[in-house]
Amino acid sequence: MKLTLKGENIFLRALEPEDLEFVYAVENDEFIWEVSNTQTPYSRFLIRDYLKNAQQDIYEAKQLRLAICKKGTFLPVGLIDIFEFDPRNNRAGIGILIKNPDNRNAGIGTEALELLIQYAFKNLNLHQLFANIDSQNEASIRLFTNFGFEQIGIKKDWNFINGKYKDEVLFQLIKNQL
Repeated sequence: MKLTLKGENIFLRALEPEDLEFVYAVENDEFIWEVSNTQTPYSRFLIRDYLKNAQQDIYEAKQLRLAICKKGTFLPVGLIDIFEFDPRNNRAGIGILIKNPDNRNAGIGTEALELLIQYAFKNLNLHQLFANIDSQNEASIRLFTNFGFEQIGIKKDWNFINGKYKDEVLFQLIKNQL
């Protein structure tokens, strides 16, 4: 029997209090702020409080953040999120981050995204998923389009980063198009 959030090489799990330092490092990495629309650092106190409440049901919190772990270790290498969860319209946003560049382009993101797409459509009964991606983030665009996400719009000059406006591309995956 195949478990929903376990793949061949990785598994997705709920965040734990022990993930404090990993989440703290992710949330305070200014390079990552560009993709997360963050502009200020987070304290350990705020992250600890967030982790305490991270166990809320997705129907209450309207989001779900999971740690991405390689098989054989409980330590996270990345995070994958469902956000703007809208059960009335059966849709949600999806985002993924692999923290260490050494773990990128190794199939981890592909396997994690596949697991979360299956979970969203099968277990949450969603009809569609969307992703907002910087127009210059070729790796993320390739990752999502490989799963059938289609570009449905461009938000011109959407994000102001390092003194320049950048476009953000909206991608969508509808369940019955798989």
